[in-house]
Amino acid sequence: MLQFFESLFADYSAYTLVAVTLLAFIAGFIDSMVGGGGLIQLPALLIHLPQTPLPVLFGTNKIASLAGTSVAAFRYARRIKFNFRLLFVVSFFAFVGSGLGAKMLTYLSADKLKPLVLVILIVIAIYTFIKKDLGSFQTKSLPFRKQLIYGGLIGFVVGFYDGFFGPGTGSFFVLFFVVVLGFEFVAASAYSKIVNSMTNVSALMVFVSQGQFIGGIAVLMAFANVAGSISGSGLALKKGNGFVRIIFLVVVSIMILRYGYDVIQAE
Repeated sequence: MLQFFESLFADYSAYTLVAVTLLAFIAGFIDSMVGGGGLIQLPALLIHLPQTPLPVLFGTNKIASLAGTSVAAFRYARRIKFNFRLLFVVSFFAFVGSGLGAKMLTYLSADKLKPLVLVILIVIAIYTFIKKDLGSFQTKSLPFRKQLIYGGLIGFVVGFYDGFFGPGTGSFFVLFFVVVLGFEFVAASAYSKIVNSMTNVSALMVFVSQGQFIGGIAVLMAFANVAGSISGSGLALKKGNGFVRIIFLVVVSIMILRYGYDVIQAE
């Protein structure tokens, strides 16, 4: 057994293994509350495995992310009452969108999305900061038909982004559930974890079918992501909406800095 593990990680230094494991834990912790874990986990892979093809890193990242989001979704499901018809519609369209996005990754450069994403994030940050009570309680009671239409559209668009690029997907789901559907933050986080699990499954089917993943690293990061996810979701349920709103603003601000740096570097 020891020889098996030694062979599994023989190509990687101890520093690399420790670094990606620790960052996967942090990613799971943050992602379980407000999303955005991919902003930590994917760059960790890009930095520490710079010679690895991008689709392989995306596939590895998705395996770890799916493990964490699935556990967070289960923990939220024990405390949050879901509208399962709405959840099914959003998840279905998110699943379809993510699969299409993952396939498009082969043909288009994800870098082309970064300027647009940066603008969206700045708008999100300003809006969330100004609206002090945003997500503190349910603010809308839309007709169920409109919830289905808006939810399906949100699922497809954000799902496509997740399959095509990914970082910050959970944060986008949380934001749209709060702003468009009027959810409070904890409920939005709960819905986003389940829908995000579906987008991860859809994209992962594409990556795995093409052999685009590193098994050993993916499993190692998956365990760390799950540990972080358990810690983060427990804290979110305990602290409530005000705490989650603060974490959301912090994560969005980090996303703005990250995408801003990428856009400037590309010019």
